Amino acid sequence: MDGKKVLIRSLALKQYFPVGKNRFCKANDGITIDICEGETFGLVGESGCGKSTFGRTLLQLNRQTSGKTLYYGQTLWEAAPKYVGNTLIKYRRYLDAYRKFQSEVKKTESDWQAETDEAKKLDKLDKLHRQQAELEGKYYDLVSIVGGFITVEDNASALKLMLEEYKICREIRAMLEKIGAAKARCMDADFEIKDAAAGGRTPSAAQKVQADRAKARYELLMEKRAALEKKLQRKQEELRAFKEPYMKEEAFRTAEERRTQGIDLARLEYNEMRLLRSDLQMIFQDPYSSLNPRMTVGNIIGAGMKTHHLFIKENKRMQNEVLDVMRRCGLESYFLHRFPHQFSGGQRQRIGIARSLAVRPKFVVCDEAVSALDVSIQSQIINLLQDLKEQQNLTYLFITHDLSVVRYVSDRIGVMYLGNMVELAPAQEIFDRPMHPYTQALIAAIPTVDSRDGELKIIEGDIPSPVNPPVGCKFHTRCDYCTEICRHVMPEWEEISSGHFAACHHMHEISG
Repeated sequence: MDGKKVLIRSLALKQYFPVGKNRFCKANDGITIDICEGETFGLVGESGCGKSTFGRTLLQLNRQTSGKTLYYGQTLWEAAPKYVGNTLIKYRRYLDAYRKFQSEVKKTESDWQAETDEAKKLDKLDKLHRQQAELEGKYYDLVSIVGGFITVEDNASALKLMLEEYKICREIRAMLEKIGAAKARCMDADFEIKDAAAGGRTPSAAQKVQADRAKARYELLMEKRAALEKKLQRKQEELRAFKEPYMKEEAFRTAEERRTQGIDLARLEYNEMRLLRSDLQMIFQDPYSSLNPRMTVGNIIGAGMKTHHLFIKENKRMQNEVLDVMRRCGLESYFLHRFPHQFSGGQRQRIGIARSLAVRPKFVVCDEAVSALDVSIQSQIINLLQDLKEQQNLTYLFITHDLSVVRYVSDRIGVMYLGNMVELAPAQEIFDRPMHPYTQALIAAIPTVDSRDGELKIIEGDIPSPVNPPVGCKFHTRCDYCTEICRHVMPEWEEISSGHFAACHHMHEISG
């Protein structure tokens, strides 16, 4: 989306599940999309097409098989994950492999151009596309971290400076975790003193001492952080000065533009991913099995707050925050000590929403969040999600099989078929100008009360198995436009008009 900041980007994302010896269920098979900050991205498709798997994989609840999932809610150097340091240390080895792979891609391209047999030419074109995607995915980190220095032969001094910069960032990251806990203790201590004064009680000497200690600890950590940030600023200035002579070279500038601030979630270690969990949350499909039956509503909503050090202990300050989240999600305060079995499906879904939003996320995956609810309750939950999005500047991935719902809530809609994205466009344009045969078939199958539309149009044929999907375009077994190229070559993801993408060999014929 023009002018919008990308929050989540997936590049050639694959999620395969083993189902036997050398056999895999290809749930997600090379998905590349951007989800922008503040938007609702709708994801639709038939049951079993990989929508829910994609949502869970973006959050790394399922660790992806290959590809990239880049998160821009924090910068790469703020998070300072270990894989950045490993890439800088092993740079020379990675660079040699990268250049070898590049030469293989160029050879495949030459073979394809020289081939005269039409069937073999199609096979070699498909191989070239797969190699290009693999090159982009496998060595993305190398280019995105090192930037222009990938073009410089003698770059040992630059890499040394970048490694020093990274180590300072690691120190700052560790410091921020301590600061978060210290700030929560400081706020708890201040709250207890103010609460005592508001109740007409004199704060105890122990409370005052605790407040002073918490404040001193917090201020000390903030001073250490400021010193580290000055040190980092000096190192960054050195690196900028080092780059200056190379910026005159076009190859260096081009590679430097590919440097990214995105954090590759797929390469984070377990504890590194846990630090980002508060930013990336999920509302689960089933409002019954997704809540712990032995925990009260207050405990369910407050658990994440304690885990992410928004609060250190369960006290009145934390209870006030839980009650505020409940109020915003349409839950009464007297529900606080009740258990999940005492609620209806709609109320349970509100509890699930409150649990997700309690940790102040930036990105939320709504996985069929209204499909298990009555139609009247669905509209309430959808309106609630819309209101919360505006209040908290949230970004949603809204997964559903209901086209009427996704049309109402989404800014853009992506259509999935058998693990692949086949079309993506602004919500209204998907319905006004569908460019992929599968999208057209889904829209034609929407029930309507208008008798002039005649009978519903059903998509002919059975959905192929994701364990053994068709070669070439996966939809060709059910498509009216299928030709020989569809049976051999996977269509490229192509932008037809501004913001409207599709993957079909015949979309220009379809569009007229």
